Amino acid sequence: MAHAELTRPLADRMRPRSLEEVVGQSHLLGVGKPLRSAVESGNPHSFILWGPPGTGKTTLARLVAQRSGAEFIALSAVMAGVKDVRAAVERAQSARAAGRGTVLFLDEVHRFSKSQQDTFLPYLEDGTLTFIGATTENPSFEVVGALLSRARVYVLKSLGTTEIEQLLQRALVDRERGLGARELRCAAGVLSLLAAAADGDGRRALGMLEIAADLCETVDGCATITEVVAREVAGGSRRRFDKGGEAFYDQISALHKCVRGTDPDAALYWLARMLDGGCDPAYLARRITRMAIEDIGLADPRALQLAVDAWQAYERMGSPEGDLALANVVVYLACAPKSNAAYKAFGEARADVETFGSLEVPLRLRNAPTRLMKEIDYGKGYRYAHDEPDAYARGERYLPDDMPDRHYYRPVARGLEIRIAEALQRLRAQEPKS
Repeated sequence: MAHAELTRPLADRMRPRSLEEVVGQSHLLGVGKPLRSAVESGNPHSFILWGPPGTGKTTLARLVAQRSGAEFIALSAVMAGVKDVRAAVERAQSARAAGRGTVLFLDEVHRFSKSQQDTFLPYLEDGTLTFIGATTENPSFEVVGALLSRARVYVLKSLGTTEIEQLLQRALVDRERGLGARELRCAAGVLSLLAAAADGDGRRALGMLEIAADLCETVDGCATITEVVAREVAGGSRRRFDKGGEAFYDQISALHKCVRGTDPDAALYWLARMLDGGCDPAYLARRITRMAIEDIGLADPRALQLAVDAWQAYERMGSPEGDLALANVVVYLACAPKSNAAYKAFGEARADVETFGSLEVPLRLRNAPTRLMKEIDYGKGYRYAHDEPDAYARGERYLPDDMPDRHYYRPVARGLEIRIAEALQRLRAQEPKS
């Protein structure tokens, strides 16, 4: 292999040259599947590849251009701007005049602003270029609707450990592009260890293998990647987590739903995943407190206090000690009786505020701190509940006079709300019949 080739990263050298070399994505690249058909047709349509890092998005874009014989222009939204897009369009127009098509590949398309994305639209419409975008973020939120309507979205999946081991084994034996010329051996379990640490990212896996190869040791006269070396290279790897991105919101959603669904084990798993990914524990504390309010509510009023206590404990101790306080309250909330009765009641009350507008407070419910206010009947007829039997003013009405009766709060038959429901029912049974 030439010196120039050796300076390229192993992951780039091992980039698949044909569909047959692509590992994974069988749901898109199997025989008769949509993306394979698009590549093999030689006349591809515009599309967006959405998936985690290291799953082959750039490779697939290159294969499309290669198979179609089109001009391939690659841009990265991190560095490119409208000027670069215009230059690419000029190249595409020249290629079109010469009878060739153009595939424009935009990596990390989600980093382009809405107006920047709009610059592609006329050239997709008139066939000047075929657009292929790649993104790790949900296109529903990050790509303009006009572009989405002109480009099909294909969802790529993380590579499985078996698939990544296949990539690593191929790189070890490939003498032309890989590490085969070095005749390396791997101790038992090394490839599995590296594959697991890659967390579904083929590029990361090949990068770790390349580093491990440079640190290999001589065992029985042979260059060997030992388990010790592999663990050193793989150490400190974090699971996939993008603060503020799709994975972030998916995982906090999963945590909330586990608590609501009374599954403490799954709740602990997702809490651990988010902490492992670098999520701010203060953010988690705030969301956990929200869970106590929204999903446990008055079925167990202690839940809110425990959530606030855990939040304060984290603020005082920090990580890792404070993380355990969050874990404790997550388990408690997951096991606690559930009620969203107060949450729903508040939502219904707010809806009525919107519906009925600024209704007047009945005079009897108004304070009268001045003589004038008393003279115009502020507070007149008010019944002080503590002077009534059971501290309950039977027949009194507290809603605006022009508003119909409402019972927003409907306690559930769980936890403390069982007792609350009984108390409300007992008092309401004393109301005069209308």
